[in-house]
Amino acid sequence: MALYRTRQLTRHDVDALRDLTAAAAETDGIAPLSDDAVLRMSPDPLVHGQHLISTVPDVSDISDVPDLPGPRRIAGYAYLADHLDNTWQAELVVHPGQRRRGHGGRLLAALTGSADQAAARLNVWARGDPPAAVALAHRYGFGRERVLWQMRRPLSVLPGVELPAGVTIRLFVPGQDEEAWLAVNRAAFTGHPEQGRWTVTDLLLREAEPWFDPAGFFLAESAGRLAGFHWTKVHPAAAGRTAEPAMGEIYVVGLEPAFAGHGLGRALTLIGLHHLRDRGLATSMLYVDDVNQRAIRLYEDLGFTRYRADISYLREPVNSPLT
Repeated sequence: MALYRTRQLTRHDVDALRDLTAAAAETDGIAPLSDDAVLRMSPDPLVHGQHLISTVPDVSDISDVPDLPGPRRIAGYAYLADHLDNTWQAELVVHPGQRRRGHGGRLLAALTGSADQAAARLNVWARGDPPAAVALAHRYGFGRERVLWQMRRPLSVLPGVELPAGVTIRLFVPGQDEEAWLAVNRAAFTGHPEQGRWTVTDLLLREAEPWFDPAGFFLAESAGRLAGFHWTKVHPAAAGRTAEPAMGEIYVVGLEPAFAGHGLGRALTLIGLHHLRDRGLATSMLYVDDVNQRAIRLYEDLGFTRYRADISYLREPVNSPLT
């Protein structure tokens, strides 16, 4: 086994990592990495952050080494966002054929070592919170910090849409609406550790993705002012252990704080749900922090139920005065 760090992946690395994450998703029935981590998995150099890669020897006569993709025979991968103030965030995945061989521990040890050296707190996400991830987190001194619920509802029957007086709806226009949208997004998610930090680069990366569709990106305006938005996403059908049909997602809904409390959030949510149903989708899903009780109450009132939880584990640096 070997481990190396880089701020720039080769094209071979990118192809190998995409195959690795696809194999993990098919085996586990859940995507192992967030959208943001997947977007950083490209040959473009990272301005901030690191890629950590754990490999096995490329020796064809070792029978217990699976035929992993890529010239380096990548067995495990972690993405580290190391620029978020004094709290870093990381995600990791190990190829299903190389689990329980030390790759996860090797990656986590490297992540915690870097965080300790910088006196930074470290968050690591466990998608679906599997027992192996729980055990690994406890072994390296992590404790549960955040719970991110995935909620779902069928789209067969939906309430009607009632817009507040004076509000109109239009579609997002790429190349025109980025700055205005970012301003409302920042205001809507002030203090949120991920969403509230988005930059124009984060937005443009998503606009370049094959799934991006401005026909499903709704903007609410009042007196010429952007009041809120609902950005939808469509997930293609998935195969593997838990095969699923194509599904719609409430990717993000946000309001300018001055427009909160007047029914606009509910109306925007329903506009997106009607759009997804009109696309022929039978089910919609979303992600919401368990501390966001206002949003959870809205979603439950609209018929969403909790489907699974992702857990963010936090570790304080070893020499921190907080430990």
